[in-house]
Amino acid sequence: MIGLEQTAARWTVTLNRPAKANSLTRAMLDELEAIFADAAQSDVRVLVLTGAGKVFSAGADLDEARAGLATDGVWERVSGRLAGLNCLTVAALNGTLAGGAFGMALACDMRIAVPGAKFFYPVMQLGYLPQPSDPGRLVALVGPARAKMILLGAAKLTAEEAFAFGLIDRIVPGADLPDAVDALVAAAETGDAGVRVAIKGMCRTDG
Repeated sequence: MIGLEQTAARWTVTLNRPAKANSLTRAMLDELEAIFADAAQSDVRVLVLTGAGKVFSAGADLDEARAGLATDGVWERVSGRLAGLNCLTVAALNGTLAGGAFGMALACDMRIAVPGAKFFYPVMQLGYLPQPSDPGRLVALVGPARAKMILLGAAKLTAEEAFAFGLIDRIVPGADLPDAVDALVAAAETGDAGVRVAIKGMCRTDG
């Protein structure tokens, strides 16, 4: 349920459970953690994270969430692995981003989305704390008041609102998403690896 397409310069990781809105199981999260760990040991220049179908991810699989997945430390390990990569990371959000899947998107360097995408992180209604690193990353992108609007106020944002907030960096028609990704990553794919790593280090806000 996790697809991995690899070239010398780019890895594309696809959440591939469209019949269940790409909701994430423990097995899927374990596989993502392993892929990101492998990427850290490779010479890959770009990693793209996307989803199959019309939803990026609805978050945790509901049955597994009720059984304890919602509060499992695997979420934080996955987003931490992704945030720590020295390659350029792009979340190509082919549709709605919800719940625990926020962690991976927030951990990426850039986020682009299709016009119909919605964005919500309903921890307040569900009675769970967000992943430990998510509030800080969210505040860095949208500011404290808007982060509280999303986490405490349970706001459901449209793509246009998410772009205005700074949560996403570009809105792209679905048919143009692959070309938009290609354009965004071209310099990192072909440029000097040392410069890329240095720039990522200079841009870090998470210590």
